[in-house]
Amino acid sequence: MSLFKARDWWSTILGENEEFDQGCLCVADVDNSGSGQDKVIVGSYKGYLRIFNPHPVKPGDEVQPEDLLLEVQLREPILQVEVGKFVSGTEGLHLAVLHCRKLCVYAVSGTQGNVEHGNQYQIKLMYEHNLQRTACNMTYGPFGGVKGRDFLCIQSMDGMLMLFEQESYAFGRFLPGFLLPGPLAYSSRTDSFITVSSCQQVESYKYQVLAFATDADERQDTEQQKLTSGKKLAVDWVLNIGEQALDICVVSFNQGVSSVFVLGERNFFCLKDNGQIRFMKKLDYSPSCFVPYCSVREGTVNTLIASHSKMLNVYQDVTLKWATQLPCIPVSVKVANFQDLKGVIVTLSDDGHLQCSYLGTDPSLFQAPKVDSREINYEEMNAEMKELQKIIREATKTQDILPESEKQRDVTVTAEVSPDLDEESQAIDSEVKAGAVPSVTVKITIQSRVAVQKPSLAVCVQAPLAVTCDQFVFDDLEPDSSEIVVLSVFLKENCSPPELEGTCMVSYNIPTGIPRVSQCDFSLPLKLVCFPAQPSKAANHKLTIDTNKPPISFVTIFPDFVDPSEGDQANALGFQFLTGSKTTLLASKTSQRYRIQSDQLEDLWLVMKELIHRLEEHFKKQNCKDFACTFSGSIPLQEYFELIDRHFELRLNAEKYQELLSERAVQFRAIERRLLTRFKDKTPAPLQHLDTLLEGTFREV
Repeated sequence: MSLFKARDWWSTILGENEEFDQGCLCVADVDNSGSGQDKVIVGSYKGYLRIFNPHPVKPGDEVQPEDLLLEVQLREPILQVEVGKFVSGTEGLHLAVLHCRKLCVYAVSGTQGNVEHGNQYQIKLMYEHNLQRTACNMTYGPFGGVKGRDFLCIQSMDGMLMLFEQESYAFGRFLPGFLLPGPLAYSSRTDSFITVSSCQQVESYKYQVLAFATDADERQDTEQQKLTSGKKLAVDWVLNIGEQALDICVVSFNQGVSSVFVLGERNFFCLKDNGQIRFMKKLDYSPSCFVPYCSVREGTVNTLIASHSKMLNVYQDVTLKWATQLPCIPVSVKVANFQDLKGVIVTLSDDGHLQCSYLGTDPSLFQAPKVDSREINYEEMNAEMKELQKIIREATKTQDILPESEKQRDVTVTAEVSPDLDEESQAIDSEVKAGAVPSVTVKITIQSRVAVQKPSLAVCVQAPLAVTCDQFVFDDLEPDSSEIVVLSVFLKENCSPPELEGTCMVSYNIPTGIPRVSQCDFSLPLKLVCFPAQPSKAANHKLTIDTNKPPISFVTIFPDFVDPSEGDQANALGFQFLTGSKTTLLASKTSQRYRIQSDQLEDLWLVMKELIHRLEEHFKKQNCKDFACTFSGSIPLQEYFELIDRHFELRLNAEKYQELLSERAVQFRAIERRLLTRFKDKTPAPLQHLDTLLEGTFREV
């Protein structure tokens, strides 16, 4: 336990209900200011890209608006952000943003502002690459020893390294014996790519070997192709570390020494660039992220390692030099240089707590006040009290002196979802095989309290849902004016959605030219994707939810799926999804339990989520604050893995799949242990474990 807490130099909370991970944080002089002052770049799984220029604030003060240089929504989840020399013809720094199926490179620039809010920043798309495979992570560097340029290497979820020489795609290579993607780093000293495989081995591959190996894009299974194609991809060196790795970092703080740092689940390794162990440190805690940085002592390297117990440990090689307490569990940590302070520790948590802090202690500035021994003058006290009461009365009379626009948002956007489905479906080009695909109307109202320039509306729903129109552009709005748009949402693709949520976002400029954004969320009805059906008595997958309250009649909580004539006797409901599958919901007559069952594991998620939501809303109306749902069964990991296997069977040929079967038998328990450790670290509630698993099942399908 640390005696000291990390000193908060600057901090903020990013968005609402956004998720972040290891690759979502980067620090660099991304706008090429030349001052040596880093900017903080953050991307989120909701697609928001933010760039900050932090300045110190006093304790208790809020972050200044001008600290946020740029905020833009890219409409696709951001997996990783990096800054490097990614554009040909210039050695300026550019920003690379990795999405699931796309790589985008932007130029970040600022223009001198003519208002009190300072400079205006914008990003310009330099080029993009559409990926044929789902990306996992990326690394960059001067591949092949090029000078003044950086190339990019992306690792896909199925084990392919895709290399891009700036605006051009170079080649792709499959890693041998691949099962699950691991961390990836590039060593410029040896011109090698270093990763950790599912066999718990650190593996190094030379760039030249990758370049002359068999081209993954042209790989065939015929014997003739095997004889005439390039060389087989061979590993340069291998080191078995006996555990999964969380991250890899290659550092070289002088010309002679290069080290490969690997953060495992329980150990911390430092390797030479030929794979030999320089030193290792056994950790007595569960680490979450790390970053090496330059040490003041020659021949040593300092490392920051954060843990799931909210501790930040500072090591010089294997010696613990300092330990400090953090306010949250970071998923990424960096070291940055700002204008007023060098070596600032930048941390980012999975829920968006971004903090810049430093180590050490602050001196106590408290001084005991002098004792005032003079006698009390009651007449002066009464006169002062009357004066204060007069000031209070005047303030009460003029409390509405500020204009309304100063106290409330300039522009508000609201979304109203129709309680009934459209009488005539508005579905367009739907791939659903059902006879009739329903749609529901969403009415969106934009209310402006001030003059607004260039307003535009974007409506987002998650695939496979779609809207009849997702972009609207309006003329300039006058004060106290409004705009109303009506659109419909429907199921476009022939699969069930992972959630029934949508977002409306209005972007606009106020008269001073400052851009603003206002948004709201809306929920879609369950009957948009399914309709009542006869309950099934048998099913392959079953889940039982325990509650601490007597069961509620389905007529009360599911009036849109139950015939009112059945009264309180309805204790079974059938949900027929438009995609053809069916899910059954049962309520126990003798216990406080509900059962959800279906022939497909992924179909349990939406009904279970809807059940819990409606139960919580019901008891909230009853002013019941102690209602709780729990799950006491075993997490269906076996079924989850079988679903993943079936998913990859469609992508892998039969010969490749047979080769992986023997490896999976050995590695299955390692994967299971990693998942259980993840659930344990995230939240202790078993029901939330199940929620996470089922929602992940949906997204995998």
